[in-house]
Amino acid sequence: MMTFLLFTNSCGIYKYSDARKNPVNATERVKKNIEEGRGFRLGSLGGKKGGDFMFASSNPMWRATMLKLSFAPLGVVDYGGGIIITDWFSEEESNEELKIAVRFLTNEIRSDAIKVIIHKRKCLEFNNCKISSIENETNQKIKFSILKQAAELQKQDLAKTKEENSEYKIPGKNF
Repeated sequence: MMTFLLFTNSCGIYKYSDARKNPVNATERVKKNIEEGRGFRLGSLGGKKGGDFMFASSNPMWRATMLKLSFAPLGVVDYGGGIIITDWFSEEESNEELKIAVRFLTNEIRSDAIKVIIHKRKCLEFNNCKISSIENETNQKIKFSILKQAAELQKQDLAKTKEENSEYKIPGKNF
């Protein structure tokens, strides 16, 4: 027993704790330890995890972007990662192709919610291509087009929800 105490003390496993700095309630103490990365819950092992998920079909920013980029073939569509990237495309047979990436910074409809990045690839011959980033008014036009479409979709969603809720009301009754 003495060896165990010496071993744990010398390895730094035991750490002095001030009772004034730690919560008295056990659930608060567990929560604090998990937030600080010092513990885990056995109840969460192997069990189903719950959470708040917002599906792409309910996010007006995501739907608006998909609508606006529907003219181009999509290469990467990752709702969890918050990015949509088109594949290389061009309008006609030419040696210049474009790729558009839209990064979602927040789900809110506001001017700093998304970032639009455009790349241009110009190929002189097969496997002899130069890729450059484009920073001009086209980026802003795409961005504001998506934001405008998202605002319209959100307005339609709110009107639809309001209409559905009004169907369940009984005239003259307040519940």
